[in-house]
Amino acid sequence: MDEAVRQKIGQLFMVGFDALEVNAHIAQLIEQQRVGGVILFRRNVQSPQQLASLCRQLQEINARVSAIPLLIALDQEGGMVMRVEQGVTPIPAAMAFQAAGSAGDCEQLARISADEMRQLGINMILAPVLDVNNNPLNPVIGVRAYGEDPDTVIHYGMAAMRGMQAAGMITTAKHFPGHGDTATDSHYTMSIVPHARERLDAIELPPFKAAIAQGVDAIMTAHVVFPAIEAELNLPATLSKAVLSGLLRNEMQFDGVIISDCLEMLAIADGVGVTNGAIATLKAGADIALISHQQQRQHDAIAGVLDAVARGDLAIEQLEQSYQRVLRLKQMPAVAGWRTLSLNPAGIMRPQALALAQKVQAAALQVQGAFRPLTRQQPVHLITFEVRLRSEIDEAVSARNQEARSSMLPALQAAGFEVHELALSSEASDTEVIQALAFVQGAQQIVVQTYNAMLVPGQQRLVQALPHDKLWLVAGRLPYDLQLAPQAQGRLASFGCRPAALQPVVDKLAAILVS
Repeated sequence: MDEAVRQKIGQLFMVGFDALEVNAHIAQLIEQQRVGGVILFRRNVQSPQQLASLCRQLQEINARVSAIPLLIALDQEGGMVMRVEQGVTPIPAAMAFQAAGSAGDCEQLARISADEMRQLGINMILAPVLDVNNNPLNPVIGVRAYGEDPDTVIHYGMAAMRGMQAAGMITTAKHFPGHGDTATDSHYTMSIVPHARERLDAIELPPFKAAIAQGVDAIMTAHVVFPAIEAELNLPATLSKAVLSGLLRNEMQFDGVIISDCLEMLAIADGVGVTNGAIATLKAGADIALISHQQQRQHDAIAGVLDAVARGDLAIEQLEQSYQRVLRLKQMPAVAGWRTLSLNPAGIMRPQALALAQKVQAAALQVQGAFRPLTRQQPVHLITFEVRLRSEIDEAVSARNQEARSSMLPALQAAGFEVHELALSSEASDTEVIQALAFVQGAQQIVVQTYNAMLVPGQQRLVQALPHDKLWLVAGRLPYDLQLAPQAQGRLASFGCRPAALQPVVDKLAAILVS
């Protein structure tokens, strides 16, 4: 095959790797396969300085073989989905802005975060999330959404997008046509939104229409089946020409870059497979196939696309159009001007940025029903449900990633409480529930920090078995968990369990929060 065609096809792939610096895996994909984009995760981040060095290394290696700079992307949504957390301004979860009530603050913090990422060498943020989270049992979106109705999502989502755009960042609306009303996680299985087209026009699609009108740069697909648009059952939007070309390109008139969600998610990998998924998504109308993890899958997918072109299964004319869209995206200063970027430590975590983030997080704190503070005269028995199985939306506790442990213990101790903590898996096995009940035997003050308890029967059983006259319930992610203990002495939610989100909770429990 013509070398120019091979290089163009490389530009239609975005790949990930597991290292804190350039390794043979990513170097080979850049130098030999000429991939056009790299996605980074927390596994690639140790500090802002290290990340800035990594991004520079990636661009320099690429510059030796190509005049076209790399897209370097990550999911820096805010809240629980922040790939860069240490050393940068902590951004609240999307849903927290609705609770705090200020679209202006949302826009300003989005601009601050995007500007910090741009200084580090990131040029594409895979946000904002424009899914409408109108299903409380949604395991994958939840607090990542700006709200539970399209008007709220548009109000705050467009504010966030304005902030990112003002910082010169490539914006990526996701997950098209909408992942909000699903009860399964497409990282693990195929999801479906079974509603009629009229309902999609009223709920799921308006935020994406607003984003297109506001000039969003890219849109990420959802591994979700929409039978109202795609007649073939079990064909998700990512692989559907009816969705990507028919609806998004032709009907909604979007001419920016379409990027697939990761093709290694099990909805694709366990279905058509990663290689066939790459061919199918490009054929359906996507411009970039995203493969985040395994080197062999990345090489196989690129080879598969080359073969599909050679045998005429993928039209070279269509790939040329995708290539031109990617080139157009890379003309943005955040990409084209990578050589002029240098990390300015004074431009990261500025005092006014931290103060604004703290103000919003405190304003977002929800207290439902009657409340009384804890007393320092009695010990606090703290039960913390924490994530121990990593996913793309949950950062698990690990030896390499200890900062992901999200517990109120340090803040409660700093507030002057004697605290005894029992940390349990968010999966909440029967054995752990029994262990927790024994742990609180005789306790006068019990604080339980849940993690999506609405989705976990074990957590629900424990909360219901505890004495509610001695219980304070803290929703560590989904605020809907507060419904589980209406008679608790305090029910508090701040849309996440990172330290920045937990501090207002502890301040309220300790009666030192000014509200």
